[in-house]
Amino acid sequence: MTEIATYPSLKDRVVFVSGGGSGIGAAIVEHFCRQGAKVGFVDVAADCSQDLVAKMEADGHAKPHFVTCDLRDIEALRAAIGSVREALGPITVLINNAANDQRHDIDTVTPEFWDDRIAVNLKHQFFAAQAVYPDMEAAGGGAIVNIGSVSWMVGQGGMPCYTTAKSAIAGLTRALARDLGPKNIRVNCVVPGWIMTQRQIDLWLTPEAEADLMQRQCLKRKLVPDDIAKAVLFFASDDASAFTNQSYVADGGWV
Repeated sequence: MTEIATYPSLKDRVVFVSGGGSGIGAAIVEHFCRQGAKVGFVDVAADCSQDLVAKMEADGHAKPHFVTCDLRDIEALRAAIGSVREALGPITVLINNAANDQRHDIDTVTPEFWDDRIAVNLKHQFFAAQAVYPDMEAAGGGAIVNIGSVSWMVGQGGMPCYTTAKSAIAGLTRALARDLGPKNIRVNCVVPGWIMTQRQIDLWLTPEAEADLMQRQCLKRKLVPDDIAKAVLFFASDDASAFTNQSYVADGGWV
């Protein structure tokens, strides 16, 4: 990993990351660990999550606290947050990252599938914020960073439930920023473009898709999870103390 900015305010801060076992979430967990933060994370995939915990410990960082959790179960999410709080202390940084961009056709969507996709991609962000903001208020402030997507901005098709949920995160961010601002809790949204996680490479990156992306992006390189993690670090740190109620697009100039 190349040298990046160091944020002294993040050292020893307790951070909760959803969907932290792989992809963008794993990069976020790793970067916070390298800042000296105390990191707890949840994911439905145990194997890759345990590998990440072992990697951080082997690299000499404080061992992240991992809890297996299906975020569609809000009571399980609340229990996982409680486990992180008990292990590491009051949570003052929340990274709402977990999502799943499963493709789906309009004609195949049932009411049950719709509800499931909203639960996977949106609902847990609100309830995680609801569960952690009292810790932040008691500490005199905190930071929430929601992870959105440019998919709805570029008019991407083939996954209407996902793009609907991701567009709603912009509204949720603004609503929480307004309600929590008087408690000195900042709420921002980082909006990734097409980030080359292993899942994206395996499932959807074709030569034709890559050529189209490079034609549309201002930056002529593929973006990687570290690009998003670096932006998240800034918005979580005290260096961003004047930033709230914002959606920051990190897409290489695609939109």
